[in-house]
Amino acid sequence: MTAPTLAFFTRLLDDAAPRQRYTHALEQIQRAERHGIGRAWVAQHHFHAAEGGLPSPLVFLAHAAAHTSRIRLGTGIITLPIEDPVRVAEDAVVADLLSDGRLDLGLGSGGTPTSFPPFGQDVRDKTAVYDAKLVALLNALRGGDVGVGNTLYPDAAELADRIWQATFSSFGGHRAGEHGHGLLLSRTQPRRGVDPYTPLAQVQDPIIDEYLAALPEGATPRITASRTVFVADDRAEALRFAEVGLRRGAESLRRQGQEFPDDSLEALITLTDTHLGTPDEVAASLAQDRTLDRATEVAFQVHSVDAPHEHVLRSIELIADEVAPALGWSTGLQTVGAHDEEAGA
Repeated sequence: MTAPTLAFFTRLLDDAAPRQRYTHALEQIQRAERHGIGRAWVAQHHFHAAEGGLPSPLVFLAHAAAHTSRIRLGTGIITLPIEDPVRVAEDAVVADLLSDGRLDLGLGSGGTPTSFPPFGQDVRDKTAVYDAKLVALLNALRGGDVGVGNTLYPDAAELADRIWQATFSSFGGHRAGEHGHGLLLSRTQPRRGVDPYTPLAQVQDPIIDEYLAALPEGATPRITASRTVFVADDRAEALRFAEVGLRRGAESLRRQGQEFPDDSLEALITLTDTHLGTPDEVAASLAQDRTLDRATEVAFQVHSVDAPHEHVLRSIELIADEVAPALGWSTGLQTVGAHDEEAGA
């Protein structure tokens, strides 16, 4: 497998008011584009500011599309069980048109139980509901009858070929593979019932195995591995932000039942699968992650170090300009969009 390309992933968790969060996220995506990074992902979270500040990712990505010209834009993810699939299809088609075909549609079954009741759903039914709504969404994107003879307008062109599915499980990997979709892997995963120091690659390799085994013959694998990465000009600066961010994140994970047998900062860095430090240190750390040898794209995010905005911008530069070349990765921005050609860029 060839070396992965590079993507930027934001959960819009900057310590700021909502509008400022969106401004920061746009500036970070623009900085990623200027440094050649090929794709930006944004997450969807409802109701809880501390978990993520963006309930409507397609609205935000349409805005981002108007202020960028080449970087691809993806939802990582839309929580499909609590959405209307035809509505998702329509909004995605419009966002894709406005971005000159730069949209990628990432989907998932969701992980925050309290987000389901306000949408009339029971989290215990999420897998079955996800499967049913995925079928409805694919039918709509492929021009099928969505009811009483109606079909999408505008049509979805080839957007159905740019769907990704996120999962924590081998079952989910199989499901993404059998549809020929891309696979989205998380930045860390709970090690329930196993040694909490078990390498993340050991947890995620079975998911990749199932995905690849289920892919239709001739389908091209698309595997994006998210990772927590924060690069600074010196390690002391990186540790200063991690001391705050990782400890806050660990408390949240403990409330969800995750165990942390060692409370030292260095242990938290390991147990949360965080890569941080100078460019050389981060490159060396990422080189030890064997899952990345099997990924087609690495999506880096600052969460849960949660450094301030200006340091996130600097981290984006250092990853693109120093870390990726040291690992032999492509930044991934190779396609010039129609908007760019019109602008003469």
